[in-house]
Parts: sequence; structure tokens; C-alpha cells
Amino acid sequence: MPNKLVSPIARWLIALTVGVGIVAPTDLGDVGVAYAQSKKGGKASEKPSRDSKVGKDSKGKKSSRPINLDDEGGSSGNDEEPVTAGDMTEAAAQAKKLFDAERWGESALLLRQVVSGETGDDPGNKQIAEYHLAIALYRLNFFQASYDIFRKIAEKPSHLKFKETLLWLAKLATQLPEPADIIGAVSKYSKEQVGRFDNDQQRDLYFQLNYLLGRSMYRKREWQEAIDLFSNVKDSSPYFVKSQFFMGISYVQLRKSVPAVRAFQRILTSLDRGIEGVEDEERMRDLANLSIARTFYSASIRLDENNIPKIDDKKLNAAVRYWNLVDVGSEYWLDTLFEQSWAYFMAGDYPRALGNIHTIQSPYFPRSFYPEADIVRAVIYFTTCQYDDATSLVARLQKRYEPVEKELKQVLKRFEGEGSEQKFYDFVLKIRDGQGELSPAITPIVENALGDRELLRNIEYVKVLDTELERFKGAPTSFRNSPLGGEVEDNIDIAKQNAMRKTGELARRRYKRNIAELEDHLRSAQKIIVDITNAQRKKIDEEIEAGKWSAEDAFQFGQVTPDEEHVIWPFNGEYWRDELGFYRQVVNSACGSGKGAGASGN
Repeated sequence: MPNKLVSPIARWLIALTVGVGIVAPTDLGDVGVAYAQSKKGGKASEKPSRDSKVGKDSKGKKSSRPINLDDEGGSSGNDEEPVTAGDMTEAAAQAKKLFDAERWGESALLLRQVVSGETGDDPGNKQIAEYHLAIALYRLNFFQASYDIFRKIAEKPSHLKFKETLLWLAKLATQLPEPADIIGAVSKYSKEQVGRFDNDQQRDLYFQLNYLLGRSMYRKREWQEAIDLFSNVKDSSPYFVKSQFFMGISYVQLRKSVPAVRAFQRILTSLDRGIEGVEDEERMRDLANLSIARTFYSASIRLDENNIPKIDDKKLNAAVRYWNLVDVGSEYWLDTLFEQSWAYFMAGDYPRALGNIHTIQSPYFPRSFYPEADIVRAVIYFTTCQYDDATSLVARLQKRYEPVEKELKQVLKRFEGEGSEQKFYDFVLKIRDGQGELSPAITPIVENALGDRELLRNIEYVKVLDTELERFKGAPTSFRNSPLGGEVEDNIDIAKQNAMRKTGELARRRYKRNIAELEDHLRSAQKIIVDITNAQRKKIDEEIEAGKWSAEDAFQFGQVTPDEEHVIWPFNGEYWRDELGFYRQVVNSACGSGKGAGASGN
């Protein structure tokens, strides 16, 4: 792209296209359209050490013996003085006998007495009873109450059952959704402690724990640590695809595009091979293709010494090729078309860029929200010196979205002050039920903002806790009216209140982010107006100096030529579904010979 055309818009365009990394959610939900500057570096780490005490027998050979959950041996820690277990009281012995007989309800009531100190048992036996109480509650399907105990044990490395608790956290991760934050509890363990499960009989568990601990490192932005853990998850595990996805994102954050693409490609290979345990194979396939495309796109654009973007054609073509692999029926297809429009713009293929936007803005997608699409159109018209058209586009964008921005902010004000999280949570539920009482102008925008997978997963967590409360109400009266029953009910109720509050906070952040993005697009529109004004003044000066350019000097982008599989069908205002994604718009540059003709992005 010639310097004359790029420099006025480079201030904000480059921020969207250069040196970027994929932003991924923590729940493998919507990757979204957003890109962000990734930080350099990332703490390097060595692969897990395997000394003679971890995963090996006394002779140094790898052990295939599974960990015995009833092993009474404790682990020492540095946080507090470890304790020992002496002889149990008669009550504690009776509680253990009931536990061994799998009489979970009766044993839980007695174990609680041991833990509370009513029986007079020593600290060691109280810790063992606490561990068994958590197991009993798990067996009674009170998963949240069980997790509350295991989480507290995981906070104490000196606890006699600290090591064994890791296995139960893995079990709970299959019963409670991600917002319960099992990953946070697993983060209290080291790679070496996870390595204890690296034996023939517990290999699946070992893979799962590496994934969970890898996710905890990913949260902390310890990218290399996360990669090392994800790499331990083999393709025989149902956690392999998720691990490769987060491994790829971690490599992107480290600005290592080649291993990132390889990780995403391993997802495609494993899906083609028929890997088991993937919840939604087609969605994961689309996410992998989308992530590869975004990685190639990010790597294709670099700044030269004059801050002018330089395009790597091969990488840009590879990005477009992978975007094209996202199926038209995918939930990510419109995102794909929009992101492609930026790539086509950078390549100087304006007909395809405008054709994609024409599809996005068709009546088939009335609830889509892509205000930036008009920014792309305006930039293309600006680049080809069609200043009047660019100005008209910007004016229409401002006329349409400035009232929307104002209304979105007015709705947000309804949820300020004390208890705003709960109010916003209730608002989310009303939106999901179609009772948000919003104007038609902002209803689809709010629904899109509050409909991502992470939010839905938080709402599902609240439903899981409601189910557990119903299960508690169906428990025997003796259990419900006991001190343990009161604690179980309180644990579930507190978890539910916290889940609703966090869901409300998350929803409000999503809502505010939508407003911030819209504000940013409106600011970009205003900047285009300023650049158009400056460019028009410069063009007038050039015309005065050299005379007006002739019509023969104009340059045309995208003369569409049909082939044996395609015909030209002029658009007459009527959309057809089978035409979506195939629109092209011929663009005539008004910049004159040697001006627009060079706008190829190279």
C-alpha cells in the first residue's frame, strides 16, 4: 500500500492488525473477534523432574502401582507443623467402621463430630476424619459441600490427606462445572505431585490432572509452564484436544506462531482420526481452523522502519485458506467473514472485502452486530480516494450507533449501587427469557453481549447448585436437622449466592466491554473524517499543481470474471441464501494513475 494512502489511517489500523495475539476465554468458549497485544516472554520452566521419590519404586524404576487412597501416611509442608494420628476414640472408630461399610449418611454424621472436636480425638485423626467426611458427602452426591472440604484441605500442604485429595479434586471436576473453580484448588499442587499418578493404572487421571494444572498456569500467564503440562496429555485422553487448544494459545502469547499452528493442526488431525471424548467435534474443528487463520494473519503483518505495515503474502493467503474451512453453518461463520474482510483489505482485494461485508449486513442476519464492518468499508473508500462515499458511510454509522451507545449507557445506570451484581444477574435471566424490556435497537446487541459460553456456564453452575439444594431437601430428616445438615445447606447456599454475584459481575463486564468497543468504533469513525479532510486538502493542492487527472487515469479493483463453476448475477436488492459469501463489489479508485493502482498492501 503506498505510503501516501496508509499514513493517515495507520495510527489506528495498525493497532488492529500488527503484533497481535488471540484472546481466548478460560472455558474454551467463544474466542471472539477481539485481538490484543500479547506480552513478551513468559516464565520459562523445565520439564517435570522425576527423582527416585516420584513415580518410581525404591530401585528407581517407574512404578505401576496406583496411589492407595486409604494410605494413612501424611505429607509434610512448610506452612505449618505437620501432625500425627494416634489411637482413635471409640466414636471415631465407629465412624470409620460405618464409612468402610459404605453407610455414607450415618458415617458422615459421626465423622462430623470427630472433625468438630466433640469426640476428643487428636488433630491427626481429626484431619483423617475430615478427609473421609468429604468422601462421604461426595458419595451422597453433595458435590459442592464435598468440594468445600477438599478445597480447604488443598490449602494445607501439611494436611495428612493433602496428596490423596488431588484425586478427588479430579473426580469433582467431572461433577461440577468450571465456575466452581476446581482448577484453583488443583493449582495448589506441583508437577511432581501430579507425577505421582504417572503409572499404568492411573494414566487417564494423570492426563486429566496435567490439563487442570496446565489451565491454572495458563490463568497465571505462565505460558511455558502451561505448555509443558499440556504436552504431557497424550492423544489417547479426552483432554487432548482441549490441551492442544490452550497450548496453541499459549504459544501465540509467546509470539511463537509455528508451534502454535502445529498445536491447532494436531486438533484437526485427532478429529479426523476419530478421537473420543470431544463434546462438540465440529465446533472444535471450527475453533482450530479459526485459530490457525488468526495466527497466520497476526504473523503476516509487520511494521518496517517507517512504521508502514508490510505483508507476508504466503501467511496472509494461508490465513484466508483456513478461514474458508469454517463451515457456513458454523456459529463462527460471520466472525470468519468479517475477519477475512480485514485480510482482503490488507491484500488490496477490496471487492472480496466489500463482498463479505455485504453478506454480513444482509437481512439473513438481523441480530448480528458488526459496527466495525462499516469502518472497513469507509477505510476502503478512503484508500481509493472516494472521499464523499467514505464520509457518507461514516455519517450513517454515527447516526445509527450514537443513539445506541447512549441507550446502552442509560440501561447500565439502572444497575448501579449496592446489590448491583444480583440485579444484573436477574437482568441476564430476563434477557435469556426474552423479557428484558429493551428497545428493538439494542435488544440484539445486549443478547449477543450476554450470550457467550462463559456466562452460560456460570448460569448452569447456579442450576447445578439448585439441584443440589433440592437433593438436600429430599435427604432424611435426621440428616437435614443435624449440625452437618445445616453446614451442607449453608455451603450450597453460600456457593449459590457467590455464583450469582460472580455471574452478575461477569455479565456487567461483558456489557461494559460492548459499550467500550462501540465507543472505540465511533472514535475511529471520527478519525476517518479528520483524515478525509486532510486528504482532500492535499488532493486539491495536487490538482492545482498538476491539473486534474483524466478518467483514463482511474484504476479499477476487482473486475469479476466468471468461470465454469460461477456466473455473474448482478445484485438488484434481493438477497438469496446460496449467494451468501460469494458477493463481490467492483471498486473504482479516484486517486489517479500510480496512486490507487499500488494499493495492494505490499
